[in-house]
Amino acid sequence: MLLFRSEEHVERWNERRGTPAGAAFTPEQGWRLASAWFHDRLSPEWRRRSPEEAKAVFDAIGLSGAFWDLDPAGEVSSTGTLDTSDP
Repeated sequence: MLLFRSEEHVERWNERRGTPAGAAFTPEQGWRLASAWFHDRLSPEWRRRSPEEAKAVFDAIGLSGAFWDLDPAGEVSSTGTLDTSDP
């Protein structure tokens, strides 16, 4: 994760390196994601979220787009796209 002060800063950083922009979110969204994701992590009843539950967390925080789309196994590819290749 990289922190930037503005969207323009992200654009300049990517242009200089020739890299595509990834997902971006505000500090508030980051806080809300961490709070929602880890609030019960130390509970003995904790279990991994299903892809549907994870998607509901993302949606509630306003995280959308290809990066946040989950494949059926609940994994996100490094490019934010579904990898359909057979291992």
